[in-house]
Amino acid sequence: MSNSDLLEKPDVRDSDTGNANEVFHYVRKNKIAESAVMGTLVEALCGEVFPVTKSPKPGSPVCPACKEVYEQLRKE
Repeated sequence: MSNSDLLEKPDVRDSDTGNANEVFHYVRKNKIAESAVMGTLVEALCGEVFPVTKSPKPGSPVCPACKEVYEQLRKE
């Protein structure tokens, strides 16, 4: 996976609970629109699989595991 394949802003898994612990995940850019429109699943860098249902707002919490993987990929 190259840096150009990654979304600079993470996308989210919608827990449908209004959960304050909700975090946003990094996913492949080219899968976001397809998932949002068709409801297909995406796989986050941390391995979680979910449909894209909303976008993050500035300052939204990011999945720590996704952030760690993303930072490692940026160093390569």
